[in-house]
Amino acid sequence: MKQPEELMTNNTVVGFVGLGMMGLPMVEHLAASAGIEVRVHDQSSARIDLLRAHPAWGQGLQAVASLRHLAVCDVVITMLPNSAITDAVVLGDPQKPGLCSVLKAPTVVVDMGSSHPERTLELAQRLLASGVALLDAPVSGSVAKARSGTLSIMVGGPEAAYDRVRAVLQTMGSQLIRTGEVGSAHAMKALNNYVYAAGLLATSEALLVARRMGLDLDVFAEVLNASSGRNVATETKLRQFMISREFDGGFALGLQAKDLATARSLQQATGVTAPQMNLCADLWQQAVNELEVGVDNTAILRLLERQSGIDT
Repeated sequence: MKQPEELMTNNTVVGFVGLGMMGLPMVEHLAASAGIEVRVHDQSSARIDLLRAHPAWGQGLQAVASLRHLAVCDVVITMLPNSAITDAVVLGDPQKPGLCSVLKAPTVVVDMGSSHPERTLELAQRLLASGVALLDAPVSGSVAKARSGTLSIMVGGPEAAYDRVRAVLQTMGSQLIRTGEVGSAHAMKALNNYVYAAGLLATSEALLVARRMGLDLDVFAEVLNASSGRNVATETKLRQFMISREFDGGFALGLQAKDLATARSLQQATGVTAPQMNLCADLWQQAVNELEVGVDNTAILRLLERQSGIDT
């Protein structure tokens, strides 16, 4: 486990909400880093149990049953699937107080999920009323990069808040990219995921044509990755999860569909005409409706196979 570039003179207490496929390895890196104590919260006790084998468990790494126990934290990170769940955690309700009513200045909240930028702005304003700054810091990279601590992390929000959490973020990622004001990182993440989806779609369509022609698919993958057709999908998904038909690339199709819907809403808000973006958003939503719940993003190939009448 790597250490942050900037050494911490005093222990920083970090709260972490959301132990999904990405969140769990991110917590493991935080807890293994000098100068950081971690308090985790998740509705699933099974996810928390997966951390019990960590060397820091019961010492610098502890689970808390309620968001109230995160009041002692210097930084609180949320790694949740969408804006609705993030809003519920931050805003809470009369029966279950959210972070807004729990945290006080100078705590910084860092939303590392892929939330909608407009709702991120609204949460930032609500938290600011308590003197708490919000940064949006979505990540780019697979579960494997979360495990190796080499994620790329986009960060939007106030510079002073960023300076306070930079060393914490460095324990989870190899590249931090400042994107501007709060909400800008979530916007860029949605647009980035659209560009990735477009590449994955083109790769899937080309693969189906090559298969129908009886071409050697491994050689075809080699050609793509040595030529101008190379993209993230051809490099990290084609052989590994599509030709092999493992369909286990570490990014849920439903989450990609959500990001594409966000990208389309940004397109509509700006008045830009983007037909390919609309095509991708529609196709991924169709896949969500027709394929099994929880399938991997690379399973978009299976929808195209059905549409083409290809027997697998």
